[in-house]
Amino acid sequence: MKFNDLGLEPGLLSAVAERGYDTPTPIQAGAIPPVLAGRDLLAGAQTGTGKTAAFVLPLLHLLASPAGRAPRVLILAPTRELAAQIHEMIRSYGANKKLRSRVIFGGVGEQRQIDGLRIGCDMLIATPGRLLDLADRRLADLSQVQHLVLDEADRMLDMGFIHDIRRIIKLLPARRQNLMFSATYTPDIRALAARILSNPVHVEVTPPNSTVDRVVQRAFRVAKDDKRHLLVHLFENGANGEGRWHQALVFTRTKHGANRLALQLERAGIRSAAIHGNKSQAARTRALADFKAGKLTALVATEVASRGLDIRELPQVVNYDMPHVPEDYVHRIGRTARAGNDGHAVSLVSEDEAPLLRDIERTMRQAVPFAPTPAFARTADAPPRRIPR
Repeated sequence: MKFNDLGLEPGLLSAVAERGYDTPTPIQAGAIPPVLAGRDLLAGAQTGTGKTAAFVLPLLHLLASPAGRAPRVLILAPTRELAAQIHEMIRSYGANKKLRSRVIFGGVGEQRQIDGLRIGCDMLIATPGRLLDLADRRLADLSQVQHLVLDEADRMLDMGFIHDIRRIIKLLPARRQNLMFSATYTPDIRALAARILSNPVHVEVTPPNSTVDRVVQRAFRVAKDDKRHLLVHLFENGANGEGRWHQALVFTRTKHGANRLALQLERAGIRSAAIHGNKSQAARTRALADFKAGKLTALVATEVASRGLDIRELPQVVNYDMPHVPEDYVHRIGRTARAGNDGHAVSLVSEDEAPLLRDIERTMRQAVPFAPTPAFARTADAPPRRIPR
């Protein structure tokens, strides 16, 4: 199947071709036709499968021309980064149309966003908290929404947005098209889908809670105090003899831990920056741009970056701290092996984190193999010894 077979208008096909694509991904091939037909949709897809284009392209097709000031499409996303990236994709694919899009999220000044809403838009991309705040103050008019998209719905529920989402839905017209995208199908997700979707088409391109097939996973047993020494060794030598790492996204559990690790890597000669919820939006945007441009070797992130970051050709993901929720592991390593590229995920597992890894393996129904720990580092069950600092 080619994009030409999906029923999209010529202008969108030209925009897709300009980006170098001619064949839709499975989620795009499965989702675009029912969206064009006006059906509600429940789609299960991992990150990196092209799911954003799976709703952006048909919605751009359905909105033939600008109409009024109130948005006709509302796209809800869990994070600022994802909202901004959806907005950029709409602008890119919609370059041949005259439709207007706006993006609103917290962490930045609101006046520019308010001014944009007053001018008007056809498509609005928003995080739930900022949107609800503006709607409560009658600065965001949702009375004309015809199409609602919940992107990464499971992540929004994980972040505690369920009550905001329910309040937002009450502000929308009863008659509308609803599209829900989720990487996992938890009971809460199924309950939300049953509440807002009407006779939806189900599209699933990977089994629930499965991981990306192209990711090579390995783990190291290592004492907690030796993790940063091992990480520096991996940046300089690789995890399996592949040589120096040129780029890696490194996940920590806490914001303080991310800041500290980024500073330690910098001191070791590895260009690094931290990205987390306490950073200003300008700082987060700058760090991500520098990482994408190759100016940084390591981007150290908390869970805020585990979804929504569109980093093409990212070769390495590192779990410096193991996540407490198994699904978060899947989302983290889904940052690599995108767009048909191979990827690697490395986990540094201390003794107290071993149960977390076992939970992850049970969830994925596959084992994560351990690699030999380099001789200079202590394994989790080895007696302590003095390590040069």
